[in-house]
Amino acid sequence: YSWVFNEFPSFVTEDSRRFISQETGNLYISKVQTSDVGSYICLVKNTVTNARVLSPPTPLTLRNDGVMGEYEPKIEVHFPYTVTAARGTTVKMECFALGK
Repeated sequence: YSWVFNEFPSFVTEDSRRFISQETGNLYISKVQTSDVGSYICLVKNTVTNARVLSPPTPLTLRNDGVMGEYEPKIEVHFPYTVTAARGTTVKMECFALGK
């Protein structure tokens, strides 16, 4: 999964504020800033066939009415009950915290 910001080939780069889940394809942005405002398109690429699929654009805007709501802190984890892996392979488990 990857995300295009505003227009191709401007891809979202993961950093301390941006995270792309390779499990779900979701894009998470913390502490949204004015520079984050724009249009986001998800791009999924099949690494075997090199086929690509693009999502419709999703606009991100900032509210200026001061109403953002309150979100209690929580940790989002969507792991299967059991993870099985062969010895020597890499296992990636994703977890993130959100809230205010």
